[in-house]
Amino acid sequence: MDTLLKLSPAQSLLLRTAARRPDGRVIPPDSLRGGARVKVLTALLQRGGIEPAESGHVLTDAGYAAFGQQRAVPLDDVQPMDAIGDLRLLEGISVRPGTKLAALVMALRRPQGATCLQLMLTTGWQPHTVRGAISGMLRKKLGLNVVLAHNDSGERVYRVV
Repeated sequence: MDTLLKLSPAQSLLLRTAARRPDGRVIPPDSLRGGARVKVLTALLQRGGIEPAESGHVLTDAGYAAFGQQRAVPLDDVQPMDAIGDLRLLEGISVRPGTKLAALVMALRRPQGATCLQLMLTTGWQPHTVRGAISGMLRKKLGLNVVLAHNDSGERVYRVV
């Protein structure tokens, strides 16, 4: 880890942006071309900040540690949504199918509801955007009755009743 403390601006940028991604993939920007790209990636490989993967390079634990972070643990309790079976959940609501708002409504109309994390993964939105869409669009504009409950682990579970 001591060798990772002296990073060039390009190396630092690559590691910082990869650490923000859930999968830790290293995607060099388009402005980093040719020999500069090779040099930056080679230096990070030699220092142990990144490692080869099937689709390019990913961050190692040392790469995460350079920014005081840890590798994200995959979530096992997140259930994928069945979009085809859930289309019936949009009946009676004036939302265009295939949009993020439609995905939000479908998730909330399931019998078990959805946690904020599930809604974030479904839509790709930040938590404050999910809560704002529930409050503003669903409750106020569409008039849906969205209730908030807590599950056994203490997470917020939203559902439309």
